[in-house]
Amino acid sequence: MVMIDLSSVPTQAAFGELVGVSQQAVSDLMRSGHLPEGGSVGAWLQAYCGRLRAMAAGRGSDGELDLVQERAQLAREQRISQALKNAVSRREFAPIGLLSEVLASASQSVAAQLEALPGQLHKIAPDMSDEARDAIARAVAAARNGWVSDTANLQVAEIAGPDDIEGDDADSTVFDDETD
Repeated sequence: MVMIDLSSVPTQAAFGELVGVSQQAVSDLMRSGHLPEGGSVGAWLQAYCGRLRAMAAGRGSDGELDLVQERAQLAREQRISQALKNAVSRREFAPIGLLSEVLASASQSVAAQLEALPGQLHKIAPDMSDEARDAIARAVAAARNGWVSDTANLQVAEIAGPDDIEGDDADSTVFDDETD
């Protein structure tokens, strides 16, 4: 068994060989301040092991991949994904495309019924003057055109604001107004 003098000052290559990393990795650790300049083997070992412990605990990642934070982020995303799946299965959410189709169908139905009103007025009130019937027909046509225009111009943001939507799928899902 080889004895190492912990008070000696090592070279970067020798320390790298001791801990199993390249000389360049040791140089990077020194440049980032994780290993003290001119430190002994013992000081470098303590600093190196302290950094490894901090990284394992999710504390000193220095912009590198932090496994603890990544796992927490993944767990959060999985929780949100499962919550969305559950809401869809409870029929609390619907794709915006489906909602648009339903709204378009309802708009067509309302428009068709409004278009039929002037003809029905002739049957319901045969004594009504043509001028009155024409005025009502213009008012109904204006209301129908306004309805069609308003529903055609709806935007996703008007259906559900950004505070109502979570996650990256904000453009494809809308919350229901019901509360649990």
